[in-house]
Amino acid sequence: MSASATHTANPAHDGHHADHHDDHHGDAGPHSTFSGYMIGFVLSIVLTAIPFWLVMADVISNRNTAVIVLGAFAVVQIIVHMVFFLHMNGKVEGGWTMLSTIFTIVFVAIAIAGTLWVMFHMNTNMMPAHEMQQHIQRAQ
Repeated sequence: MSASATHTANPAHDGHHADHHDDHHGDAGPHSTFSGYMIGFVLSIVLTAIPFWLVMADVISNRNTAVIVLGAFAVVQIIVHMVFFLHMNGKVEGGWTMLSTIFTIVFVAIAIAGTLWVMFHMNTNMMPAHEMQQHIQRAQ
C-alpha cells in the first residue's frame, strides 16, 4: 500500500485534517466578494480625488489646516485599504492581526513624536553660528 493510500484510508487523520481545514477558513478572514473590492476601489478613488481637488483648486488657504485635512484623508484611506483590501478586522486570527497593527501604529507614533521632539529641542537649544563667533571674538 502506498503512502497516499495509507493517508486516505485513515479516517481519524481525515477527520483531523477536515477540522483543521474548517478552522482555518471559519474565521471570515481573507475571503471577500467582488462588491467588497469595488466598494474599496471606489472609496479609494474618492479619497484620492477630494484631496487632489482641495490642493489644485487652492480651497484651503491656511497651510496648517490643509495639512490636517489632507492627513485626515490619508488616515481614512489607510483604514479603507486595511479593511477592504487587507481584510483586517477584529475576527481575523483571533484579533492578533489587529492587535499587532495597533502595536505597530503606537510604536511608530512614539518614534516619530520622539524624533520630532529631540529635533525641535536641539534646534532651539543650539547656539547659532554668528553668536558663537561673537563670543570667540570677545574672548580674544
